[in-house]
Amino acid sequence: MADRTAKYPLNLPGKYYVDDTCTDCDACRYVAPNNFKRENEGAYSYVYKQPDSPKEEEQVRQAVDGCPQESIGDDGDLPDAAYSKN
Repeated sequence: MADRTAKYPLNLPGKYYVDDTCTDCDACRYVAPNNFKRENEGAYSYVYKQPDSPKEEEQVRQAVDGCPQESIGDDGDLPDAAYSKN
C-alpha cells in the first residue's frame, strides 16, 4: 500500500500519487499515459495530471490495481486541503 508521507514531490496535488517504492516498471504509464510520466533522472513514475474524465479515472484505477509494488496511492475523498499534506 502506498504511503502518502513518502510520495514523490513531482506528483500533482490531488487524489492519486506515486510513492518512493516505485520500481519504474512502466505499467502505470502504459495503462494511463495521460496521467503518469517518468522522471528520467530518478527513474520513477509520478502523477502529472489527475484524472478529469470517467475514462481517465478508469485508467488510473487500473494502474492502481495493477501496480506490482502497490506504489500508487489513492487518498479517496479526502478534503482538498489534505491532498497537499504529507
